[in-house]
Amino acid sequence: MTYRPLKGLKVLEMGQVIAGPFCGAYLAGFGADVIKIEKPKTGDPLRIWRKLHKGTSLWWLSMGRNKKSITLDLTNPKGQEIAKKLAAKVDILVENFKPGTMEKWGMSFEDLRVENKGLIMVRVSGWGQTGPYASRPGYANVAEGIGGIRYTSGYPDRPPVRTGTSIGDTLAGLHAALGALTAVYHRDVNGGCGQVVDVAIYESVFNMMESTLAEYDKFGHVRERQGAKLEGIVPTSTYPTGDEKFIIIGGNGDSIFRRLMKKIGRTDLAENPKMQDNAGRVEHEAEIDQAITDWTLTKTFDEAYREMLEAEVPTGPVYSIADIVKDEQYLAREIFETVEIEPNDTVKIPAVLPKLTETPGGTDWIGAKLGAHNEEIYRGFLEMSQDEYEDLIAQEII
Repeated sequence: MTYRPLKGLKVLEMGQVIAGPFCGAYLAGFGADVIKIEKPKTGDPLRIWRKLHKGTSLWWLSMGRNKKSITLDLTNPKGQEIAKKLAAKVDILVENFKPGTMEKWGMSFEDLRVENKGLIMVRVSGWGQTGPYASRPGYANVAEGIGGIRYTSGYPDRPPVRTGTSIGDTLAGLHAALGALTAVYHRDVNGGCGQVVDVAIYESVFNMMESTLAEYDKFGHVRERQGAKLEGIVPTSTYPTGDEKFIIIGGNGDSIFRRLMKKIGRTDLAENPKMQDNAGRVEHEAEIDQAITDWTLTKTFDEAYREMLEAEVPTGPVYSIADIVKDEQYLAREIFETVEIEPNDTVKIPAVLPKLTETPGGTDWIGAKLGAHNEEIYRGFLEMSQDEYEDLIAQEII
């Protein structure tokens, strides 16, 4: 097993589905010892989401990787007591229940820090732990709307759209992992104490909204949907080619713009004094985009792609996953891991990212069978007696 940079960091994951588990998956991918609590018999709902292979979600294989799966009924008072014992022995607790749930179980931060002064409690929810919306249900699709990203996504003459993934959840998971490691650094390097990392999904989305707040505050400007374009940046869009494909071209750097225009035979635009900076190009966006479109329609995708690369203009295709798995850049960077589900049965999953040169992350094992680590954690980590362990099984608490 390769050395991982978070080796020795102990994490208790009490969340389910995406946002909390994405945080746990990131930490586990870099070597943290992540104990994942799941509901007895059924486990994390993600285990049966989307495409199933032999009864298990393929998504689960990567989301659950490197985590130790234990079963525990958190609605049972005895289960809650066991969870508290686990929380007393870890560095980080990650949960993404509705605010108030942990308190109902006697597991508020104040309760838990009595036994674990250094505990870092990462709390992921739709709206955060405070504020008038805190008690509302908080799915990512709603948070993406309130966070602002839905309003700016799509075409101006059509309703807002979502991305094809649960981007709000994964953004929250990344913020949670970053917050957790920041808190660990403060505790372990700066002599600080444990604390709460309060992650709201809508805030994680809003944090990606660039200059929209400042522009509205100073100018009352509202960024609107622009389809394939990006408001205030010209040229950057997706253009049709003559063989009914699409090519992405980003020519918004001043020198890049000039190279682009010369390559498409529009030296007049390249040398136009009104188009020498982005502000000027914004005023002539329609003319510039039409010039590029007129050129791309005379080319096949391959021809346009080759000529843009020759001119050192940022360019590329619009890939589906079928295209991604064949791309030489992905393959050269080893962005796919082939893992064994069982003997003679393998599948590709995304590699652990980002890449570290000295201490890379990786997959030591795929998402485990439900409760696969019960005995290791209960008998070993919590030092339960055999009788106590068997009694918990008999009572269906684990």
